[in-house]
Amino acid sequence: MPSHKEKRALRWSADQMYALVADVARYPEFLPWTSAARIRSRRAGEGGSEVLEADLVISFKVFRERFGSRVVLYPAERRIETDYLDGPFRHMHSHWQFLPAPEGPGCVVDFAVDFEFRNAILQAIIGVVFDEAMRRVVRAFEARAEALYGKV
Repeated sequence: MPSHKEKRALRWSADQMYALVADVARYPEFLPWTSAARIRSRRAGEGGSEVLEADLVISFKVFRERFGSRVVLYPAERRIETDYLDGPFRHMHSHWQFLPAPEGPGCVVDFAVDFEFRNAILQAIIGVVFDEAMRRVVRAFEARAEALYGKV
């Protein structure tokens, strides 16, 4: 099962990066291979969290797949947990945590994702380029932060 973990220091605040990643509906504007996003539902969760159910459409070459996920936003902790609901995966989970930088401005981003496709052919194709694809996704969030918040 492919997985990717990354921890990076960024120059934007933890609040700014949390807000950017939590805005799932805007992903098609900047996220590679994401051609559509729709929020199915939004409700208050436990302990001040917010729970979204969202559909994303991922397009890569001849493949176009829709998948549903449950996104739990924890604004007080600046944490986002995403779990698979329906679509082409057997399993999918991602985690984002945004912490204020220990020294000076900016934040530390802790990102992890793991998943497995139901389709063995698609799993094999993605497995070859998975790490580079995840790095490209993280760079897309950084570029979006620069576009929204400037170079700081």
